[in-house]
Amino acid sequence: MNTAYQIVVCAGIVPDPLQTLEPITSAAGPALKNEMMLPAILDPWAGHALYEAANLAKHKTGSKVWLVSLGPKAKLQQVMMTVAQKVPFELIALDGPASGFTDASETANALADAIVAIPGLDKSKLLVFGGWESASRGAGVTMQTVGERLGIVDQFQGVDELKVNADGSLEILERIEGGKHQISKCAGLPALLGWATGNLPEPKNNPQIGMVNMRTVMPALQKAKPTRLAGEGLLFASVTLPKQLRETKIVKDKPTDDIAREIVEWITK
Repeated sequence: MNTAYQIVVCAGIVPDPLQTLEPITSAAGPALKNEMMLPAILDPWAGHALYEAANLAKHKTGSKVWLVSLGPKAKLQQVMMTVAQKVPFELIALDGPASGFTDASETANALADAIVAIPGLDKSKLLVFGGWESASRGAGVTMQTVGERLGIVDQFQGVDELKVNADGSLEILERIEGGKHQISKCAGLPALLGWATGNLPEPKNNPQIGMVNMRTVMPALQKAKPTRLAGEGLLFASVTLPKQLRETKIVKDKPTDDIAREIVEWITK
């Protein structure tokens, strides 16, 4: 059974993790020092979702992938110059804050509204992908809220693998507690999948794919809808870096059991 899917990937952008991030309190609330100067990348969790979506669309004739992203227009353009060379997609850009201090509910509402506005959207063919977690918006509820706003009740979080059966049903490998997985089955669409790491490596850059994507990426950025997240009701008492604690002791010729016992005692203090 060959089903053509409409796959929408929700993906944010985050500062490059190799940079030093220093939280500050600005006039508008919590922020990162020199945030607009920091190089950005696609959120790693969402990146897995995008690559899995492109792989599924590649094997299902007639399928299409949309990438919905909320972030400052200038930063989105910087990130898309690289991401556009990875896999084929059509960008839907929302010009707004990408800070980790934004409210997950407001972010989800903006993403859901953008998805509903996609021309020709057919919920009987719809798969919504995203990161199970996020390197910035780490509340862990954004994708779930997007699904609720879209009326999608079949939601799967912590997904590592997706298989399409011969009858069109989906077999989904989900992470659960205790380092284990469970196999879930979904009889039909729409469905929402919050991806963990997946099974696919990051695709190599392909300039030809990049050229095709940029034909739609640049117009999408030019007409990106301004999106304001008011953050009403949010209050941050303070924002600081986690304190570093280092205790070093050099000991020679000590039995490994004693070393292990001391480490356990130190951790459980």
